[in-house]
This record gives sequence, structure tokens and C-alpha cells, in this order.
Amino acid sequence: MLPKILNFLRSEDGPTSVEYAIMLAMILMAVIGSITFIGMLTQDSYNYSKNEIERTFPDLGV
Repeated sequence: MLPKILNFLRSEDGPTSVEYAIMLAMILMAVIGSITFIGMLTQDSYNYSKNEIERTFPDLGV
């Protein structure tokens, strides 16, 4: 098994595959980070709206 892995890494396809895997991992990290950040901003916006509605209309009991 080890010789097959070493042969794969020595061939031209091996480094290319590794490079693509690293690029994919970096892209996924950026996407996940962006989604998390946008989610936090959205949550803050909803919380702000909720608080303003409760402050403006305290009798609603929301």
C-alpha cells in the first residue's frame, strides 16, 4: 500500500490532487466563516428589531 501512495505522490497527478485538496479546504473554510459571520449579523438584526418592537409596544407581551 505504501509504494502505491508514494508512486501517486511522485507522479504529476499526486501534487496536483494535493494542491486541489488544499484549495478546496481553504475555500470551504472561507465559505463556512462567511456563513457564520452573516448568521451572527442576521441574529443581531433580528434581536435589535425584537427589542425595538418590545420597547415601542410594551403591551403586546411578545
